[in-house]
Amino acid sequence: MKKDKKLEDFQSKIDIKFTDKLLLQQVFVHRSYLNEHKDFKLNHNERLEFLGDAVLELVVTENLYKNYSEPEGVLTNWRSALVKGESLSKLSQALNMDEMLMLSYGESKNSGKGRNLILANVLEALIGAIYLDKGYDKAAKFIEDNLIVNLENIIEKELFIDNKSKLQESAQEKFTITPHYELISESGPDHDKVFIMGVYLDSKKIGEGKGKSKQNAEQNAAYNALKIFDTIKI
Repeated sequence: MKKDKKLEDFQSKIDIKFTDKLLLQQVFVHRSYLNEHKDFKLNHNERLEFLGDAVLELVVTENLYKNYSEPEGVLTNWRSALVKGESLSKLSQALNMDEMLMLSYGESKNSGKGRNLILANVLEALIGAIYLDKGYDKAAKFIEDNLIVNLENIIEKELFIDNKSKLQESAQEKFTITPHYELISESGPDHDKVFIMGVYLDSKKIGEGKGKSKQNAEQNAAYNALKIFDTIKI
């Protein structure tokens, strides 16, 4: 009964009333849950995720094509920023989808990068389910209202730019030096590590960043270095 109430509340939150309630429930079923509940009546959500990923990319691509005249390379970068896992995971959290995830006991204890991936995947599964239950137009409206709405902020803050690439270009142009990255520290359990990476020009550290992966920490280090780049002297 509690689960049904949560599903009802969730439908109110996204303003979509599913005809097939079991389809909506399947959105939240992770593969690991079925390992511990062999007789569960529904399948896991991976096929819905597969479908939702395709619908998401098409809707975003169509929207950008129709509304912007920029060249393909720019539109590709904008699309990547809109549909990247971090964006999808944040939306899942904003919609409190993590509260309805059906996971194995072990998986439910995990957090960090692994949990964020699950949250991104469940958002794609939801898009797939909306498409099947309500059609393309309703799925497109959900994507436009919840993801494409962020494009203006992405463009304004240049969040679509690869900070490492931008820093490399700037450093080579100003100093003819290619930045390199070194691990400063790591902490936390294996499933929830936090890395701090430093970015250097020769032996001079020009920035550091924190992240759940070394790659993410490097991007943050490059971003922080770019903020003070004009003041850097070698």
